[in-house]
Amino acid sequence: MTFGAAEDVVRSPDLVTAKTNMSLLRLAGFRAVRITSTWVPGTQAPTAAELKVLRNVAAAASLNGVRVYVSVYHAGSRTTPLTPEARAQFATYAAALVRAFPSFRDVIVGNEPNLNRFWLPQFGPDGSDAAAPAYLELLATVYDALKAVSPAVTVYGGALAPRGVDKPGTGRDTHSPTAFIKDLGIAYRASGRTEPVMDAFAHHPYADNSSQSPDFAHPRSTTIGVADYAKLVALLAEAFDGTAQPGSTLPILYDEFGVESVIPADKAHLYTGAEPAATKPVDERTQAAYYRRALELSFCQANVAGVLFFHSHDEPALPGWQSGVLYPDGTPKASATAVRQSLDAAVGGSIARCAGLALSPQPEVLVFPSGRALKKQPFRIRLRCDLDCVYSLRLERLPKGSTTLARRGVAKAGVATVIELPERRLAGGDYRFTIRLMHPVNPGEPTLRVGGAVRIG
Repeated sequence: MTFGAAEDVVRSPDLVTAKTNMSLLRLAGFRAVRITSTWVPGTQAPTAAELKVLRNVAAAASLNGVRVYVSVYHAGSRTTPLTPEARAQFATYAAALVRAFPSFRDVIVGNEPNLNRFWLPQFGPDGSDAAAPAYLELLATVYDALKAVSPAVTVYGGALAPRGVDKPGTGRDTHSPTAFIKDLGIAYRASGRTEPVMDAFAHHPYADNSSQSPDFAHPRSTTIGVADYAKLVALLAEAFDGTAQPGSTLPILYDEFGVESVIPADKAHLYTGAEPAATKPVDERTQAAYYRRALELSFCQANVAGVLFFHSHDEPALPGWQSGVLYPDGTPKASATAVRQSLDAAVGGSIARCAGLALSPQPEVLVFPSGRALKKQPFRIRLRCDLDCVYSLRLERLPKGSTTLARRGVAKAGVATVIELPERRLAGGDYRFTIRLMHPVNPGEPTLRVGGAVRIG
């Protein structure tokens, strides 16, 4: 799984600014970032200015070890790509982007096409769903264009808002994700297409407001939040299983989830405007708890491939989102440390104990002492695990393999650890080092590594 933030603050024409904000994002615990790149009707490639911004994002991400997701979409419903010509331009734009930046291998097509804010029309004159079939045509066109550039590109469809009205003529023509996914499947089956249109499904499982816990499920409504994972998988199965497009096995990316926090008085000067009453922001301690709970739930949802919080930095305009763990000036909120610890635990596989999940940590770095190092104690072993790991290190006397020295401990995922064996007078002879790795929360088969024979004394 990947864990990151949906955050355009890393987009900058100035490389130093891009690097600074990307570094802050990484220090906050995020290993991935989703940025946007806006298609404008009539264009078939990013402008020179956009290429400069994206080049800075790519450089900053590379320096910080951050994975980049790119959401390619149009600015709003007035520019919805409805004609074959517009869809072809959109697809050519997306293809030009990934061709220019080979490190960008995760592309999300569109943004919340189930809302009238981003896609019109939502309904046909007869009240039928017009948005889902039209979006499917765009998705298929972009999929083919991106795969022609590189089969390694992962194409994400959906990017759906978590709720909608499903009724035309209300003044806010929208579709729920429940209706939209069903109609997307109907349109796909009717199209006769024999290729997929997406490799993964993106979704925005926001709660009904920021004061609602991610645990809140919607079994009797058409809304889909974090706790409605089973409903989402069932809908994808109904829509696509039995076709060339995977459904029930489709990887899911929660590419937007945010919890807004109350702005403290000493930071109020960083913000403008007024907070909408419907937002119901929470204190920063609750924000951290809700983010942790969202990670715990998502981690145990088998098809979920990643979670991106919206945002890392607060938006300065209060009508926007104050859901970051950093204020607009880059200073940390009270929630920042707890959220970073939660993200680290998720990366290490220890955020939650999941039924049926069995993890076997592997050593990314493992260096046993050898040669001249064995003439002097204490013996030091270098270890870095890909997941959180409990290690059991032994120095065994050969030929029987009896334990002479031992050390047990815990190493965090991706963190270089030096294990020091206790000093003891050793008889001369042949020895070997062995290490056994187990996961501390979701243990699978142990990983055993055995060093070659070495002579001491």
